[in-house]
Amino acid sequence: MAEAEPQHAFDLRIPHKGNETRWTVSISDEWDVLGPFPIHAREQHFLSPSFPIDLSRVVDLSLRYPSSYADGGSVGWTKATSSNGNLAVSFPDVRWDSLRRTEGWAALQHHSLLRTAIVIQPLLSGSTDETLSSPRLSVSMLQGSLFTITPSSPNLNFTPKWYAGNIYAMGASLPQAVSLPEPPSPTEPTVYHLFLSGDYEIRLFGDPKARGSDVPELQISYTVEIEHPREALTVQPTHHVVPDFVDGWAFGDAFGIGLRSVDGWWTVTDAKIHNEEFELPTPTALHDTSSLHDYQVLPLRPSRLAPTQTRIIPLRFTQKKPLCASELHLELSATSHTGVSLTIHVTLHVKQQTQWNSTRSSPIKATYFFAGSMPTGFLVTPPKEQKNGQLRTPLLALHGAGVDIFAQDFWPQALPRQQYSWIIMPIGRTSWGLDWHGPSAEDAWSTVDALFQILQGHHRWHPWRIANNSRVVLLGHSNGGQGTWYMASRHPDRVVAAVPAAAYIKSQAYIPLTLSRSAHYMDPSLRSILESSLTPDDNDLFISNLAGTPVLAVHGGDDENVPVWHTREAVSVFKTWYPDANITFKEDAGESHWYPTVFDNDEVQDFIRSAVKQANPADASSLHSASQFTLTVAVPRESGSLNGWRILQLRTPGRLGRLTVEVSSESVSVKTQNVAAFSIKWSTSFFDTFIIDDSEVNVDFAGEGTQLSFVYNSHRWQVLHSQNLLIQFSGRMYNIFATAGPLTIIIPNNSSSVQSAAARLAHDLDTYHKLDAEIVYAEAAVRQLTAGSLSQGNLILLGGASNTFTHRLLAAKHTVFSMNGLVLISFTSNDSALERAMRLFPMRTGITLPDWIMVSDLTDSIGSGGVQAAGVWKNNWTWNEPMSFIHAF
Repeated sequence: MAEAEPQHAFDLRIPHKGNETRWTVSISDEWDVLGPFPIHAREQHFLSPSFPIDLSRVVDLSLRYPSSYADGGSVGWTKATSSNGNLAVSFPDVRWDSLRRTEGWAALQHHSLLRTAIVIQPLLSGSTDETLSSPRLSVSMLQGSLFTITPSSPNLNFTPKWYAGNIYAMGASLPQAVSLPEPPSPTEPTVYHLFLSGDYEIRLFGDPKARGSDVPELQISYTVEIEHPREALTVQPTHHVVPDFVDGWAFGDAFGIGLRSVDGWWTVTDAKIHNEEFELPTPTALHDTSSLHDYQVLPLRPSRLAPTQTRIIPLRFTQKKPLCASELHLELSATSHTGVSLTIHVTLHVKQQTQWNSTRSSPIKATYFFAGSMPTGFLVTPPKEQKNGQLRTPLLALHGAGVDIFAQDFWPQALPRQQYSWIIMPIGRTSWGLDWHGPSAEDAWSTVDALFQILQGHHRWHPWRIANNSRVVLLGHSNGGQGTWYMASRHPDRVVAAVPAAAYIKSQAYIPLTLSRSAHYMDPSLRSILESSLTPDDNDLFISNLAGTPVLAVHGGDDENVPVWHTREAVSVFKTWYPDANITFKEDAGESHWYPTVFDNDEVQDFIRSAVKQANPADASSLHSASQFTLTVAVPRESGSLNGWRILQLRTPGRLGRLTVEVSSESVSVKTQNVAAFSIKWSTSFFDTFIIDDSEVNVDFAGEGTQLSFVYNSHRWQVLHSQNLLIQFSGRMYNIFATAGPLTIIIPNNSSSVQSAAARLAHDLDTYHKLDAEIVYAEAAVRQLTAGSLSQGNLILLGGASNTFTHRLLAAKHTVFSMNGLVLISFTSNDSALERAMRLFPMRTGITLPDWIMVSDLTDSIGSGGVQAAGVWKNNWTWNEPMSFIHAF
């Protein structure tokens, strides 16, 4: 292939085929509405988004469909009108108040199907050549669930491609790039239909009583535009990641540049700073070029972008002297798959701050590389004073759902500045994240470690350092309060004390699984296996792990969002486990869900000061002080240690495992429940008698600080002195997010439908979690696997039997034991099956997905009742009979 001439960003254009053409798009304000239909939270990920309609057939607007929400038991099509891209949909004829009296506010959750018309029309200049390129649409669907565009005439062979809307109203979410299902006419208007799954979720849209109504209302905002791309790569400033500079020094070395491929495959290979003031010689040193090397940005690796994909290009910033500029001008070098070179010019705005002191400080934006590769920001508030060089425990503060800590300053303002402790405010990947579970929790813990590295990296900040792997005082509000219960009970040894405020105890209690369509068709054993994937999120099951952790639980007495009984119940469970537990319940009478003094009051601040004063953030000697406690674990990979004890593997993954430990003056006694392996950092304070399940185990050789592992083998417990055991990953599909680098999506070389699915998946990973993904063709992935250069991150394999990499992987019997991460394989036989699999990707919490699942077209109409098989793997990724289900055919 001949190599193309290098071109610059402002020269490279997307060529038009045929005549110079402009297209226009118009969308009707008139919408057809069908509904409401009862669903429980996340049920729409199993049901067809077009439920109850089959889009391959003619839509008959005169038909009625069963619905238990309507008087008479059926609903038909109605009308709604939008204005300036804003659509409000409600069903005032439904007796919502009556439903709510028996089912609570979970009855307000419902699904509806919305339809309108889109018209594409060409505007031609020149001749009427009919070989014109088909346009691509840019669609933004704020608080819409899933949408698709179909031809106006039904086609039995047509499979709709469903795109995720921005249902969470994420601030940095980009529009979807949508290809038309068939080319429009080059000479006259062409009509398409836009179908939208309108799903009212009480947690997202709130209680209608807050606006003085009993009727829930969907409020959707949308734009539909023609893409008129002029450049092959475009800069996305909403995705930039830049730290603040303190007295000219970057508070973190991670920089990120948002970049989108409008067309073609591109690889970003290099970057450099291009500020003129750094390059021009000064009058006193005409030949001094040292300033060229005072500031540098270096790509962590080449970053490949697929067509329509947006990625945050990771750059490491280094400096030898303070930077006083208010802007940084960068040049990025990229190469296309056809050999075309391109330079992209980027301007980054730099926020300069002065060094904090006892009377002056504002939140500082810090950065680090999540999973070693993804530029990520967080906020910190410095303490007022140093503590004579002593290390003090930081506060880790988790925000509520939908709070953008960089755009909304009420959150850092609600957290009083501490005398000696840093306040660390992670974003949790996004303003919603995964409810501070999974990558959100990993992000939170990583910010603590990142702050240590930042302060360690600059001598001026050494007196303000925190401990390496520091323990924290954990606090949070609303969803962050729930996250406080979650993170404190999953990693108790990293938590000095906890302050959960306005917290719900678990999602199933916040939104009960009532009025579920799937429940009418599901085998009870299947239901138990599916719901086992939610067990790791049930905070009430893990409160036993807070033995010895001081807790101050706070809740407004008139909370209209999270009822106060959630905290009352959590406190009750805690005291049932440990009647003498160090827990205090502060119920603020008359207060609502949010009030500015929730943390800014004497009782909370005194509690925090006391916890910080009594704890040594780096001290491990107190870990063995508790005389009796119970450690509860669902997925060992998601949990840490309690008093130095950690469960590594379960005998039957999918079920709870527990260690009950009693330490006396004469012995250590351990009772296990469903535990296959555990470890402990040995202490000489333990006496020689060590009993596990009523059998004595010899540990005479163990010295102080020795890491011991105990394994149940051949019906007895054995001690391993030095062998490292793999911590169990199996339990649920969400573990694919526990990645050591960018996720790699591997696709067949010749499937446009699978490539579309991969692009949509990458878009959703960016929107929901700000997780990076690289899309790779199967043949290239095989070569990388052979050469040992395949990504360190987890793998997602699409395309089923047509994916040669999947064949190679399975033939070589590569597993999680022989590779560096987890592999999620999607086996699909056709495009319809591929679309069902796409909806089941665990993008949101609450989707009931164990390790593996098999669905059929029945799920389109009966939801998870149509699941044909599902299960949880054993520790060695083999069949797990107690936790597996196959439908009896």
